[in-house]
Amino acid sequence: MSLKVAIQMDPVERINPAADSTFVLALEAEARGYRLYHYLPRDLNLAQGKLTANARPLKVSRAGGTPLALGTAEVLDLAAMDVILMRQDPPFDMAYITATHLLEHVSGKVLVVNDPVSVRNAPEKLFATHFTGLMPETLISSDAGSIRAFREKHGDIILKPLFGNGGAGVFHLRPDDENLNALLEMFTQLYREPVMVQRYLPEIRQGDKRIILVEGEPLGAVLRVPAQGEARANLHVGGKAQKSPLSKRDRDICAAIGPRLRDLGLVFVGIDVIGDYLTEINVTSPTGIQEINKLEGVKLEAKVWDAIEKRLKKKR
Repeated sequence: MSLKVAIQMDPVERINPAADSTFVLALEAEARGYRLYHYLPRDLNLAQGKLTANARPLKVSRAGGTPLALGTAEVLDLAAMDVILMRQDPPFDMAYITATHLLEHVSGKVLVVNDPVSVRNAPEKLFATHFTGLMPETLISSDAGSIRAFREKHGDIILKPLFGNGGAGVFHLRPDDENLNALLEMFTQLYREPVMVQRYLPEIRQGDKRIILVEGEPLGAVLRVPAQGEARANLHVGGKAQKSPLSKRDRDICAAIGPRLRDLGLVFVGIDVIGDYLTEINVTSPTGIQEINKLEGVKLEAKVWDAIEKRLKKKR
């Protein structure tokens, strides 16, 4: 298929071509002959019901030189695109939510991946709470007394912001840790939302598994093992990527959530699993493609575009 694809993402100078999932998605798209454009969320303009973006043609390459090259800016009618990839990184804040509202103006005419309404309605930590029995014991609350009671019951706990990302603001509190009150005061000052508290899973020492799902089907996984003395397994804070097959429990979790993902137009999703428990469903800008590709000798970006093309054919 010959497609026009607009990619809504972060500035290209922030991209690490050796690890970034959007980069390999763009590489595959270019290899298929698609015409690519890049724009930032702040480049969106809505006037008289018409959504445009101050976009620039995008070229990508692994052959040395400049991995991502941008052409001359032009005003792009987003309703004239075939596909819009919503790939900017969180935080999931009001700017992010506003972008989903703007893209909703064209989502009936253009295939937006992932569907902006579903992205808006499925915040990654909150969305997971709709799948009873898959998550570890969890409390979402602003009430200090309830949080203390949860800690009294479970001992070791994890405290984290509800709309954080990349492991920022995640704390592991042991039963004898005296910092709970101070942390709750800090969270109250920084955020208006409740916090998420979970029973600590010691299985995190063996790793946090990122599983990539396309159209609700698991295609591969990478185990992110935290560094010594670190409670977070995120790769950018020192976690190490290791090959990891899908267990029966992993497949059961995917089978439980997969149909809902498909129905909501969440084509490309990354979930996090620690031990036997689902901890997050990442729908905004999932990562992990390049790590899985290297470890498994696969090409997941091709599977993503195959699914997008299939949706387009059905839509037409």
